[in-house]
Amino acid sequence: MLQLKHVISKVKLKTLFPYTSIFTNTWNASSYSSSSSSLSPLPKSSFPITQNDVASTFKTWFQNHHLYHDPLLLRIYQILSSNDNFSASLTSLNLPITTSFVLRVLHYGADNNYILPCLRFFDWVGHQPGFYHTQATFTAIFRILARAKLMPIVIEFLETFGKRVFDHKVCFIDLLVVGYAIAGKPEIALNVFGKMRFQGLDLDIVGYHILLGALAKDNYFNSFDVILNQIRSKGYATRATDTIVVKFLCNQGRLDEAENYLIGLLDSGKKLHGSEVGFLVVSLCERKKVEHAVELVKEFRNSGLNLFEHAYGDCIKGLVKGGRFDEALEFFRQKRESEGYVPRWYRYNMLICRLLRESRLQEVYDLLMDMKESCIPPDMVTMSVVLCFLCKAGMVNAALQLYESRSQFGLNPNNLAYKYLILNLCWDGSVKEAYSVLKTFIGNGLFPDTQTFTTLANALCRECKVDEMKELMHLAWERNFTPSHITYDKFISALCQAGRLEDSYLVHGDHNNATARLSYGRMVKSFIKFKRGDIAARLLVKMKEKNFELTRIWCTAVIGSLLDMENPKSRVFNLLDMLTHGKPDAKIFNFFIDGAVHANNTELSREVYELMLRNNIVPSSSSQRLVLIGYLKSGKISDALNFFHSLRRQGTVSKKVYQSIIFALCKSCKADIAHDFLFQMFKAGLNPSIECFEILVQTLCSLERYHEAINLVHVYIKMGRRLTNFLGNILLSHSLISPDIYHACVRLRGAKEEECSPMSTLSFIIGAFSRCLRVNPSVEELEKLISTCFPLDFYTYNQLLRRVTQYDMNQACELFNRIRQRGYEPNDWTYNIMVSGFSNHGRNDEAKQWVEEMHQKGFYPRENTKRNVQKGILSNREY
Repeated sequence: MLQLKHVISKVKLKTLFPYTSIFTNTWNASSYSSSSSSLSPLPKSSFPITQNDVASTFKTWFQNHHLYHDPLLLRIYQILSSNDNFSASLTSLNLPITTSFVLRVLHYGADNNYILPCLRFFDWVGHQPGFYHTQATFTAIFRILARAKLMPIVIEFLETFGKRVFDHKVCFIDLLVVGYAIAGKPEIALNVFGKMRFQGLDLDIVGYHILLGALAKDNYFNSFDVILNQIRSKGYATRATDTIVVKFLCNQGRLDEAENYLIGLLDSGKKLHGSEVGFLVVSLCERKKVEHAVELVKEFRNSGLNLFEHAYGDCIKGLVKGGRFDEALEFFRQKRESEGYVPRWYRYNMLICRLLRESRLQEVYDLLMDMKESCIPPDMVTMSVVLCFLCKAGMVNAALQLYESRSQFGLNPNNLAYKYLILNLCWDGSVKEAYSVLKTFIGNGLFPDTQTFTTLANALCRECKVDEMKELMHLAWERNFTPSHITYDKFISALCQAGRLEDSYLVHGDHNNATARLSYGRMVKSFIKFKRGDIAARLLVKMKEKNFELTRIWCTAVIGSLLDMENPKSRVFNLLDMLTHGKPDAKIFNFFIDGAVHANNTELSREVYELMLRNNIVPSSSSQRLVLIGYLKSGKISDALNFFHSLRRQGTVSKKVYQSIIFALCKSCKADIAHDFLFQMFKAGLNPSIECFEILVQTLCSLERYHEAINLVHVYIKMGRRLTNFLGNILLSHSLISPDIYHACVRLRGAKEEECSPMSTLSFIIGAFSRCLRVNPSVEELEKLISTCFPLDFYTYNQLLRRVTQYDMNQACELFNRIRQRGYEPNDWTYNIMVSGFSNHGRNDEAKQWVEEMHQKGFYPRENTKRNVQKGILSNREY
């Protein structure tokens, strides 16, 4: 007795089929396949039939076909397809268990794509008293598995069985030859056959022909001739032999030899039945020799052979295989009209499948209706084609209705139909239905391809159906199917989104080799959200171990979370030790200083900094700046200054550190100290950056310390630098507020400046803006003067507009248009300036018009603008 448990070590049969002895038996001692083209979401079709009508039409057709089914076979497969205890139900049927009956049941299951039910029946019948599996039943189950692309199962079984055969010299060694031949391993089959002959054993007529067919398929030239000669010498040659020979010659392109071989058969008095001629006819049509194929058919017919049905069907097959669909359709129509030719159902299926692949939906529908009207019974392939057609035509609801009625028809779709249905349901948003179809598909002993699996997984994650997704992932793992990194990432993200943190961590822990870096980031974020900084810290360590680059954002967030837990410092330093392993890593230390700064824990940031020094890590300017910013951010100015002075004593203060403390001091309104540090930079031989001048001038002006601000601008210009528009706009903005800035310019110019210096030009502009100078220059003059000092930007033009509205609204309107010509789109500030200008000049009607235009642009007047407009309206009424 050979148990399946000996076979499952590599291909995981135990998880694929939940039976541990599918091939178990006590030994007696005396096709349709279609590769799917690239599938993508299709737009809703404008096909001229409604979904209900087409579903009803096909249901009626399939229901009529159901009447021709053997009720006993239908009942057997209904029981086998259920999840109940089918063994007792089958026993209650009192089945006539013979080899012929078993073959009949298996052939019915194969024709209807019942893969797992076939295996269940094969296993069950092998345990029935008095029945022993024969070579015929094993050959049948092998063919079913091979047809379902499950050859690894057959090979694993044969490898285990082969060891037992040669160890114990058990009978049925010829089964190995047959099995390997069916599984597409003719070289192994030949090797086993050689050992058989060495032991004095031989194949029977069926075994010889299965081996010969495998050799013909894979073009084993020499071996084919040897086996063929043995078949003939033993008197085993039959019509099947001739068919295989013709097929072998056609596969090699030796069509003339194939034709001569057939003519030789006729001359020898043999009767041809059509299948021998079929391969030659198909090969001729594939090579665009249709006329010759038709002439050949006529010659054979004139010889008295009835090749009518086979030959015409083979012509259609050859044309289709050669991609000549229009010719195939024309040939079919012509022969039907002239000779009444009606193809068999499998020829219809083949033609429809290829047209469907080319998305020729109208022709597919016409042929299906032709089948129906010709009373040709549909089979499993026909139902599969109909489902694919409905999906491609955008009728996924009709396809689902038909699929859900499959048990009424005794038909089961094939793999491609399941794929189309699942994909189109996902694209249609019917994820729940798609998952239900997938479970049925897996229940038949099959598993989807990568595209189908990934599409469904993405849809489940998108809708946060984490329970279904979890089950789907387990089904994949049980079948040694490895989802992509992106699928893992989306699954973990969905778990985190649903608050299923433990599950997400288990997925990461069990399958971390496939977990992407982004998945870790999402888990870190989720654990922090749910106050589990300890697990988030563990994930950071895992990322470091996998050589994933840690980011500042993740580290600072984790540190902040740890600081909210018990024993915060010990947790932080423990994480730091695990991430660095006692080795110097300035980047990690900087992340920890930054994290402490973000958490306003200056004491911790200083401790980490000191730890860097104790570990002989030379702190970078970034480290120093982070500690400084932490002190200043917390308002600990004295600590910041003490730290800065200690750095300066060590001679390690860089330009960036100076700039950082100047920026921080300015933000804290400590302009005096910032001013001193800026000039200390000069003494240290460091040129302050433009940004240092900008922020210090801005701070001094906001404190109305205009004399110091203008003096600083003078120093800036003396360095040979041109004013930036940021500096210029600060000065113009404050000149519109206070005349003191102009007085500061006058004092500086009187003490230090000549008439035509850049500073004197700037003084004139500030005087004009502050109205200290009794001049109202034109817009063009002001624009030109400003451009000599600094480049104008949109902010500059708005301030220029403010100044012009104070004395001339007509010029203001011209400037408004010029702003647009310069490529700037007026904003709400621009409109508010114009409205306020018209109101201040008593032109209230125009002010209201501009308010209406503001509303059309999506802008609204500010409070002071509203007050000016209302004030102007009231003044007019009083007047």
